[in-house]
Amino acid sequence: MLTAAQLSTVVNEVLADAPPRIVLDLGGVTFCDSQGLGTLVVLSRKASHAQCLLVLSNVGDFLLRVLDITGLRSALMIRNETAP
Repeated sequence: MLTAAQLSTVVNEVLADAPPRIVLDLGGVTFCDSQGLGTLVVLSRKASHAQCLLVLSNVGDFLLRVLDITGLRSALMIRNETAP
């Protein structure tokens, strides 16, 4: 389990290498508060400024609902793969 601060530290370290894309697998996320949401937005902006795409994958129904309610779903890149 990562806290918002730990996630921010890891993503900032990865951004230092200037990758074209960072994919965050959120499949195990069962809780996300305002600090977590804010962290995702800030990291997405930082990635964008670094010409990197931050992609959220395996976003569960709970988190999708939270993102819809807060209006943040459209501000973040979400790529959930569907089974064939």
